[in-house]
Amino acid sequence: MYKLSVLVKIVVCDWIGYRKDVVKTNLHNSFPEKSEEELLLIEKQYRTHLCHQFVEGVKMLTLSKEKVLEHYHCKNPELVNQYFDQGQSVVLMSSHYNNWEWMVLSLALQFRHHGVGVGKANTNKVFEKLVNRARTRYGTEVVFADTVRETFEKYEQEHQPCAYMMLCDQSPANVNKSYVTMFLHQPSAIIYGAEYFARKYHYPVLYYVVRQPRTGYYEIELEPICDNASDIPYGKVIEEYVARLERDITSQPPYWLWSHRRWKLHIPEEMMPQRQQTC
Repeated sequence: MYKLSVLVKIVVCDWIGYRKDVVKTNLHNSFPEKSEEELLLIEKQYRTHLCHQFVEGVKMLTLSKEKVLEHYHCKNPELVNQYFDQGQSVVLMSSHYNNWEWMVLSLALQFRHHGVGVGKANTNKVFEKLVNRARTRYGTEVVFADTVRETFEKYEQEHQPCAYMMLCDQSPANVNKSYVTMFLHQPSAIIYGAEYFARKYHYPVLYYVVRQPRTGYYEIELEPICDNASDIPYGKVIEEYVARLERDITSQPPYWLWSHRRWKLHIPEEMMPQRQQTC
């Protein structure tokens, strides 16, 4: 399978130069302390990783349940499952780090909750339909911004414990509805939805990171952020999330989605952040 990724890299990265300038700019701004040689190495490793993600996305169409759990498993699922026993939904905050698509695919296999992946709608509806058909094969439900409020309310009224997977590292659609903080040395607008819904429904929040001990094999590791988001100060959930994500990206930079236009929004001067203290 990974032989195909070499061909993808040659065509997409080397010949076409997919978002080459975006990657370079993001890396330079995020790691001002690194040398040109270090940044070039990260960029090279990232492009190899990105092409691996592409072929793994295709492979997602045919992976059996057994193969999914063999290649992608959670080290400490009890941190989530304990809330199922209490009839409690949870918010799982993560990012586009390592393989996130297999998490969507396997969410309902990893935990006892009903799995709900909250994502951004794709402008290409034909592509979106095909991808979501693959994502939902094993029970995960995928919802987008236009229906996410109704989904939370529906399952709350039905007393259905859900695990809401929310990738919070994308650039928000509206800076005025976001939370602004420092992230990788840059003022950054962070999607506020995860904290909003967790505070509204008094949900626990967990962060998870996806690590890759070897090619094609992934481990999910969970960390609690809070037991009840409404019990802690405004912004604390986001600040804790950002601190953990920054730690993981800094530890292994090639595995984050550097080709995303993460910092495209203009942040007004009055919204410029001061990072809060984290635990």
